[in-house]
Amino acid sequence: MQSGKDACGAVASVVSSDNNIHSESGIPGHVVAAIDINTTANQIYRHNFPDTPLWNKTIEGIALDDFNKLSFDMILMSPPCQPFTRIGLQGDISDPRTKSFLYVLDLLPRLHRLPRFILLENVKGFESSAARELLVKTLTGCGYSFQEFMVSPTSVGIPNSRLRYFLIAKMSTSFSTQARSEVRSQARSEHSQSSTSDRVCIQLPDVFPHFAEADSSEQPTVLSPTCPGSCQSEEEVREGQVLYKLETAADAQRKRSQNQDLSIRQIQDFLEPQREGDLEQHLLPPRTLLRYALLLDIVQPTCRRSVCFTKGYGRYVEGTGSVLQGCTETQMESVFAGLDQVSEEEKVQQLLKLKLRYFTPREVANLMGFPQSFMFPEGVSTLQQYRTLGNSLNVVVVSRLLQLLVS
Repeated sequence: MQSGKDACGAVASVVSSDNNIHSESGIPGHVVAAIDINTTANQIYRHNFPDTPLWNKTIEGIALDDFNKLSFDMILMSPPCQPFTRIGLQGDISDPRTKSFLYVLDLLPRLHRLPRFILLENVKGFESSAARELLVKTLTGCGYSFQEFMVSPTSVGIPNSRLRYFLIAKMSTSFSTQARSEVRSQARSEHSQSSTSDRVCIQLPDVFPHFAEADSSEQPTVLSPTCPGSCQSEEEVREGQVLYKLETAADAQRKRSQNQDLSIRQIQDFLEPQREGDLEQHLLPPRTLLRYALLLDIVQPTCRRSVCFTKGYGRYVEGTGSVLQGCTETQMESVFAGLDQVSEEEKVQQLLKLKLRYFTPREVANLMGFPQSFMFPEGVSTLQQYRTLGNSLNVVVVSRLLQLLVS
């Protein structure tokens, strides 16, 4: 999982293949070191993986000799995302939070044995950053072949939009230390003359069989090195007739199309068993309903869509994730019709009929692809659970990419 600290996850794992330990990807191997500085994330990680060495330190605080002693075969990393998010300052490599990532890039060519595999995840925006250019330069210089993707969980049939940048890199076992200088010059030439699909031959449908046909922005996309920023993560909001809530006709049509995509499972497949008493605590309070009703993304159990859950879910409302309509017998259109023409008390009474609630942390984890064996330790608050999940990755998407990487 990613860190829930100010850095959007300084997490990294290094993996060895000398043990046959089954993971969600089914790939033999074991984590020789997991690295993060966030106390809560580390507490959750240790609870679920008590036998994995967990280093509570910054990446740049680890010496080259310490990395060499691990003798690892794979690096899995998710560098801090704030320098690349569209709502942030987009400081890129000038942002101090990229320090750990830049340290890894400096370290990689100096390892006594290069790892065979690398997987990196980040937010939409990284693909057009200077950090990505440095990454590609380092990989090609070290002799890696690589492939870049924009992938959302809808591509694996999960009803949640979480478009992310992924890069997988592979070192041929035939590359020797002595031949590395020749590889560097050849790789630079290939990078300038060929597309990434020429360097890594793959079949996307084999890994991501459920293409979200109703929304092209959610399809798994192979990025071209010549124009890495060409993939649009979200459909631009179009001007049009405003319907109930703050929604245009285009918005409503997009949601209807998503809900008609039978390649994606329904929300109800990811919900916890209905226990009225347990779910009461997740209902949106009247004050929140009154203030944010027109901004909520509301889904029903039969929907095949939900928006990205962020670390602010449960604490903030706007843009942090979908909420669930508990009473499906009530028509949402009838509740919002004329809502702006009644008193505040009447508004609240109308909105309460929908029984709108937050998804529980377990339900968010389900939509993030976490296995049922994943658990939160006692003492981690609900808000801390939301925060850590919001900074995490979709497990199924990463598992599919790992399968592709080692195949």
